[in-house]
Amino acid sequence: MRKMLFIILIFLTFIITGCSKTQEDDCLYTIKRIEENINWDNIDIISIDKILWTDDFGIRAFGQLCYDEENLYVHLRAVEENIRAEYTEPLSSVYQDSCLEFFFKLVEDNNYFNFEINPNGCLCLQFGPLKTDRISITRSDDKSYFAINTKRTNDGWEVFYKIPLDFIKLFYQDYEFKGELLINLYKCGDKTVNKHYLSWMSIDLDKPNFHCPEYFGRVRFE
Repeated sequence: MRKMLFIILIFLTFIITGCSKTQEDDCLYTIKRIEENINWDNIDIISIDKILWTDDFGIRAFGQLCYDEENLYVHLRAVEENIRAEYTEPLSSVYQDSCLEFFFKLVEDNNYFNFEINPNGCLCLQFGPLKTDRISITRSDDKSYFAINTKRTNDGWEVFYKIPLDFIKLFYQDYEFKGELLINLYKCGDKTVNKHYLSWMSIDLDKPNFHCPEYFGRVRFE
């Protein structure tokens, strides 16, 4: 009986995480391929629910990822009352505002991208191997190029954007949307009324630091 229950639990784990039985056990999310317009109701949700380094102030966040031949699409949503949105210039310290963040890297490479966006659609984008060893990336048309769209909701705010495959190819010429990525999703606000830090994958560090790819989670393209 115990053996049967164990088998059932394993089967349910594969269903919940979106990984098939043929994938590695540490695959935590499948990025769904889309063929037409995105119906976000059909895209699995990632709960950004690990509360780190502060008390729980009731702030919550969620993410969704999908892709087609040309773009990786990102939707992040925050539930929070006291929204801070001061920065408007690219590469500003948006982590001090209400901020939603997506970090990702190729499995075989040490460098990673960090996309950090506040409710104004202000983007801080960087690339490199360490928090202290990064290049900042900016474009005069970043909002249109990445299709950044922020909205206030009844209980907080959300952001939609895309990451073009051609953008990633600037760094990895032969890259395609296939195989696996290592990622983490974050919610923060250093200068909000209630300073907070949330992540998808937990971070076992004493002080706030999202720049730690050793704690990224493994996902795969459908």
